[in-house]
Amino acid sequence: MHHDNYFLQNEKEIIHCVCVANRHSPTMFQAYFDNKFTNSLVYYVLLLLLLLVSPFLFIWELITTIRSRFQPIENMSGKVVLITGASSGLGELMAYEYAKRGACLTIVAIKEPESRLEKVAERACELGSPDVLFIFADVSKVDECRMFVDDTIKRFGRLDHLVCNAGIANLYSVNIDITKFAPVMDINFWGSLYPTHFAMPHLMRSNGKIVVNASCAGILNPPKGGFYNTSKAALISFYESLRFEVSPRVTIVILTLGFIDTNLITAKYLAKGVGVPLRNDFSRLLPTMGAEPCAIAIVDGVCKGATSITEPRFTKVLFLIKYFFPEVHHFYFSKFFRSKSRKNQKG
Repeated sequence: MHHDNYFLQNEKEIIHCVCVANRHSPTMFQAYFDNKFTNSLVYYVLLLLLLLVSPFLFIWELITTIRSRFQPIENMSGKVVLITGASSGLGELMAYEYAKRGACLTIVAIKEPESRLEKVAERACELGSPDVLFIFADVSKVDECRMFVDDTIKRFGRLDHLVCNAGIANLYSVNIDITKFAPVMDINFWGSLYPTHFAMPHLMRSNGKIVVNASCAGILNPPKGGFYNTSKAALISFYESLRFEVSPRVTIVILTLGFIDTNLITAKYLAKGVGVPLRNDFSRLLPTMGAEPCAIAIVDGVCKGATSITEPRFTKVLFLIKYFFPEVHHFYFSKFFRSKSRKNQKG
């Protein structure tokens, strides 16, 4: 009884201290932040501290990169991978990489006259996949997303990796009717969230992974990106938040890719959409990475346990420039990048 009273008394004292701290701490910080000088001082002190420890952070990043080369690779033999947007580009190439590792596949794409989905399925089987299910579906429709997840479970009985890759790109202009860009959000954002929602119970059971194809555009916000930038920023924000809720049972891998040499950055593709058309492919103007090396790096990183993948790697430097030197970032995009894009626009 004496011990019970002792612990009860101590518990009350701890609660009292916490309440006092919570009552005074916000006022203390608010005083710093409300004052223009101290508000700036706190920022520069923290920035200086970050610069001082940056060599150690760089070494840590280097060690992590080297260690990743020797990380055990997840054995995908017999496991099940569902990939959206798999009829071309990175989706197609990732399907081939998973097939080479012996995974069973469900590949999904919208039904179009030029769709190559069935041929992708055949090629995946030739490369080593034991079984491939191909499904035509629109990821912007919630019922169709439920359908292809259910069909995957009926066929294979499990799901290990969900690769949310489906997406479209249009160049935005204030002179174009804003309602015409609604499909960008529907496909790029909701087209990843819907399958994630229906796949989550199955991924929880298998301790699976979600791979979401965001973009460096969601962080760097290049000119004319408009709704494409917005959709990718929304993906990054949502899945970073979701990571805290489902980890460690489900691993979330966010891809922040730069310009990859796929059909999405071609003038021919962009001419089909509602946005600003181009004279030349982006690959002729800006540094791009080959689609196949990128797909190999993605699947290799996912199977080694990465939680974020940026390709080409130099893009990470641009992220740092944007956050620490925003004026430099703005100068580059407003002068160099925008001038090149303007010269490349038709009309």
